[in-house]
Amino acid sequence: MTRINAYKMDGLGNDFVIIDRRKNSINLTKEKIIELGSRSNIGFDQVIFIEKQKEKSFPITIFNSDGGEVSACGNGSRCVAYLLGKNLNTKEIKLETNNRLLNARIVGNLEVELEMGKPLFSFKEIPLSKSINPANITLEIDKNKFTGGFCVNVGNPHIIFFVKDCFQYDLKTIGPKIENHNLFPEKINVTMAQVIDEKNITVNVWERGAGQTKACGTAACATAIAAFKNRLAHNEVDIKFKEGFLNIKIDKTDNIFMTGPVSEIKKIDFET
Repeated sequence: MTRINAYKMDGLGNDFVIIDRRKNSINLTKEKIIELGSRSNIGFDQVIFIEKQKEKSFPITIFNSDGGEVSACGNGSRCVAYLLGKNLNTKEIKLETNNRLLNARIVGNLEVELEMGKPLFSFKEIPLSKSINPANITLEIDKNKFTGGFCVNVGNPHIIFFVKDCFQYDLKTIGPKIENHNLFPEKINVTMAQVIDEKNITVNVWERGAGQTKACGTAACATAIAAFKNRLAHNEVDIKFKEGFLNIKIDKTDNIFMTGPVSEIKKIDFET
């Protein structure tokens, strides 16, 4: 048995185990990630590995609690940036996922801004399994029609439905059915979004590979860009979760900036 030192952090309740392997090679099997991710064990939405620095950026590798590797995690990236910023005594950190470079800044006490980059809108880039309009998707789930779905990739694939009451939907039932629908070859994150006004949107999120989650950074970004393109919200909007909100700004080139809180850093250890 090997004892692993790690960190536990969260962004608005969206929680992570962060493992620093800049100096030591540490690997977890898919089975071990599932075991540790259980809420009866350590419990987390994602486990994130910090890799050895490459030029001026820090690669990160991300796994959902189901053991599957993913390309993006907005809140997790903000937590990693805060951890590295404190470790290196700097307010600016550049992270690298397997498909994006992310610029992060510590902008206040436990407050981090992350430049997420530009969204992808084409059916091939999201991806969808066939050429249809990604901005107006209709799905039939359990004999119920869900219309007006907006699909976008912000480092990972999302579908957003704008509804009157985002909490009237049982995401534990319909979430996995939408996530695994044959229209989405890489599965998809699902958001029910309720527009309060042009500057405030409340969301309920089913996260691909993690389930219903208290918050999701990429879902906030996807919801903001979908609302902006549908003229439901301004280019700066607060996306509200159960434990707080993320501020999303979209610049003139569609570049997305996400700002919000992170938790204090908690050291943990476990055996593997």
